[in-house]
Amino acid sequence: MPELIEIRWHGRGGQGVVTASELVAETALQEGKYFQAFPEYGPERMGAPIRAFTRLSSSPISQHCQITEPDVVIVLDPTLIGTIDVTDGLNNEGVLVVNTSLTPAELRFKLNYNKGKIYAVDASRIALDTVGRNIPNTPMLGALLKAIEVVDKGNMIHEMRSRFSSRGLGAEVVEANVKAFQRGYEEVQAA
Repeated sequence: MPELIEIRWHGRGGQGVVTASELVAETALQEGKYFQAFPEYGPERMGAPIRAFTRLSSSPISQHCQITEPDVVIVLDPTLIGTIDVTDGLNNEGVLVVNTSLTPAELRFKLNYNKGKIYAVDASRIALDTVGRNIPNTPMLGALLKAIEVVDKGNMIHEMRSRFSSRGLGAEVVEANVKAFQRGYEEVQAA
């Protein structure tokens, strides 16, 4: 992992954007890394666009601001594409991971984005298949770790089980989320 990884998350309220950002940070903590995870939203309602940010480092992090030049951008809601510039500030070597039924090549064309790597996964379909609701955060976490291993996959699964169980989710729901994560990891495509 590079010295500092900065991740910007785009989604809508209710899709688990903040939870996903925090899960990456909590897993990094368990691995002895430094981290920051924070959302950007106001009094928006369910379905309103939101952003979250995650920083990971092997050294203390002195920055305490929004991420404007991310290394990785994660888009949980494909309807945001064309509404906002999700690639804004993404560096030339950046990684873009999008929840979409489009292929990575189709997505690159649609975005007119010719830098970095693009990863596409139909996280909404996976979430509906496994969890029974369109909450794409766990398959997107799997896709993220396939695209760039910011934390260990096994540690992430352990953290997901721990966090979801502690929030009172039943074992069946917890394991459905783990399955969604694993499918996101396996089904993501790159271009």
